[in-house]
Amino acid sequence: MNKQTRRNFLKTSLYAGTTVAWTAKSWAQVKGANETLRCATIGFRGRGNSHIGSIKGMQQREQGVKLTALCDVDKKVLEAGAAKHKVAGYQDIRVMLEKEELDVVTVATPNHWHSLAAIWAVQAGKDVYVEKPVSHNVWEGRQLVNAARKYKKIVQTGTQARSSKCIQDAVQWVQAGNLGKIKVSRGLCYKRRGSIGDIPSTKDVPREVDYDLWLGPAPKRPLTRERLHYDWHWMWDYGNGDLGNQGIHQMDIARWFLGDMELSPRVWSVGGRLGYEDDGETANTQVIYHDYESAPLIFEVRGLGVKKGSGSRPTYRGGSVAVFVECEKGWVAVRSYGAVQAYDNDNKLIKEFKGGGDHFGNFIQAVRSRNPKDLNADILEGHLSSALCHTGNISHRVGKDASVEDIRDVVKKDDSALEAVDRMIDHLAVANEVDLKATPLTLGPALTMDTKAETFNGHAAANKLLTREYRKPYVVPEIKL
Repeated sequence: MNKQTRRNFLKTSLYAGTTVAWTAKSWAQVKGANETLRCATIGFRGRGNSHIGSIKGMQQREQGVKLTALCDVDKKVLEAGAAKHKVAGYQDIRVMLEKEELDVVTVATPNHWHSLAAIWAVQAGKDVYVEKPVSHNVWEGRQLVNAARKYKKIVQTGTQARSSKCIQDAVQWVQAGNLGKIKVSRGLCYKRRGSIGDIPSTKDVPREVDYDLWLGPAPKRPLTRERLHYDWHWMWDYGNGDLGNQGIHQMDIARWFLGDMELSPRVWSVGGRLGYEDDGETANTQVIYHDYESAPLIFEVRGLGVKKGSGSRPTYRGGSVAVFVECEKGWVAVRSYGAVQAYDNDNKLIKEFKGGGDHFGNFIQAVRSRNPKDLNADILEGHLSSALCHTGNISHRVGKDASVEDIRDVVKKDDSALEAVDRMIDHLAVANEVDLKATPLTLGPALTMDTKAETFNGHAAANKLLTREYRKPYVVPEIKL
């Protein structure tokens, strides 16, 4: 496509926040097996450096991949990266997509930019590797899936565990019935997260950052936390708490074992931001219950230490960031991405799976083959697991303060749920001396969902949180198939 047509695309689609009626196939022709794939990374103050490392590693090994551009709203970070890697640098993704001849775009921005950046890249004819969670809310994640399908693009989710051979083998072994029926698939995110501070006034945005671009689809609000970077994870406008930060990896593995390819038909949450007062909004302690027909998926978040004032992580069955699949004849532990252990009901080790994988390499292979089925973490998988985090958070956000007694009374119908909640309460009240009467937990309602439409049944407030009001021109387009 010539430069004039591409420029028109930028004016009519990206700047206006609307969709266009062309097929991406006409933009980027499929590369031959021996042709070089030109790559760009968007957002590389943190995780994006791993993307760059993967691209540069393949480039050095002469595997037909080359880094040609970088994009970051932080001018200081951008200039340093562009100079180091000797590539073009852009603050604005729209300008990069207009000017650069690219085949692959990788996205490692804050969460609230993931879907929009990926959709814009797909609409511009690029294959995309997008970090987890792939979305900031449920609706936009589905639009990204639709965009990948409509424009026939390869879109990989950054859940690297999907490429670990040991987990692939363990999932296959469990699903073959070697431990009988799954009773509970349990994910954990126990990571000590300290206070981000309680700032009484607004802070100055670093002068090197284009704050309007940083905000993107989010509301235009002043900076009200000490650090612009990273602590956005704990603000609803930009992040999804540790559930959607570290937890999405373990949520994905837990759903993978179950094999469910829809959102859960029923979800509830119990939790809160407890143990300190700060500017953070998301829960630092939480139990989420996804009521799948196959077996419940229970997810646990703990942001406080093993005891009050401790920087050590709590553990469960020897893991703090882990997945435990409890079956009729034993259980499986995924405590790392390089080894998985299977035990019988007497806790005797009966089998061990080993082996990692190359997630980015898998993505490039699929870009070459043009077959989304070759992906270990196709965007649909990423959407579903990300959305499980979002629906759990939605139950929390529409919930109400409740006493320990009332919470236990509500969840007591399920032994596994009650056990998880009781351990959470002990972690807060006993180990960390949190007064749950003065600062009560939030009990979210049990929300039922139309899993085909991905909307809640009869709960307007919850449905409102399935999407957001986008700030023009940073509008996620509705993609209809």
